[in-house]
Amino acid sequence: MQSTLPQTPGAILQFWLDQVGAHLIDLAKITTNLHKSSDDLWHAKHSAAISYPDWGNEACFQVEDSSFWFQHRNACILEGMKLFPPAGPVFDIGGGNGFVAKGIQDAGLEVVLVEPGITGARNAQQRGIRTVICATVQDAGFVQQSLPAIGLFDVLEHIEREKEFLSELREFLIPGGKIYLTVPAYNFLWSQEDVDAGHQRRYSRQALRNALLSAGFRIDFLTGFFRFLPPAILLARVLPYCMCISSRHAAQINHRMKQQHVPQNRFIRMVLHELQRHERLRLQGKTEAKFGASWLAVGSKI
Repeated sequence: MQSTLPQTPGAILQFWLDQVGAHLIDLAKITTNLHKSSDDLWHAKHSAAISYPDWGNEACFQVEDSSFWFQHRNACILEGMKLFPPAGPVFDIGGGNGFVAKGIQDAGLEVVLVEPGITGARNAQQRGIRTVICATVQDAGFVQQSLPAIGLFDVLEHIEREKEFLSELREFLIPGGKIYLTVPAYNFLWSQEDVDAGHQRRYSRQALRNALLSAGFRIDFLTGFFRFLPPAILLARVLPYCMCISSRHAAQINHRMKQQHVPQNRFIRMVLHELQRHERLRLQGKTEAKFGASWLAVGSKI
């Protein structure tokens, strides 16, 4: 299938402005290997293997709406987008159950979820995401220089050849297009949770900078967030992992996840709320933090 996407940067931008105004994203104009099926999802003809475990999306789906972690990550991502707005729809690559995509959509921005796992894609559809692609970004067949913005929210750590992957995504972006991403920080925080989730690595601040720069991005913003979590991660995750007492039974993993993401103690919830508020204020002031349990980066294609 031949793309009918305009060929000049100005015409491409106007194309997306027209699409967003109508809340209608015509994927047939920017992809070569997708079709819309009877379940109202966009599918590719072929499916590639993914490193994220099958049970991962369902486990996250059970806690996302009540999790302080998922809620605060969304808030930080949206602050980053306010500081450095996208020129059109954000294509949320590997977007899981659509929790981030729903936050972006509710904030008044257009978003397309690209999720290869059928469970995650259907959960996102259930959440009300208007445009959902059930495919890998490679299988979707995006036309080069067609996407205004890409989101990679805790995805890059799953990719074995991360720099090649980033370089490939760069080719899909329009000139000056944005990339927004979050990744887990520091190898010293590695635990069984990283193993179970299929992570390839955690990142230092410099390692993330190097990965983005080597792939041809300018770094607009790079900050740590969840600055208050490393001590808790060390005690609750890293120490049991080092002592070989981490459970790998699915039911116990799910139970532990709920305990860690939804604290029952009222005082702990109050403290977390205040710590999160301070982090959001720092982000609103465009202040970069050099430490955290996660990194948030915004880059531009150069």
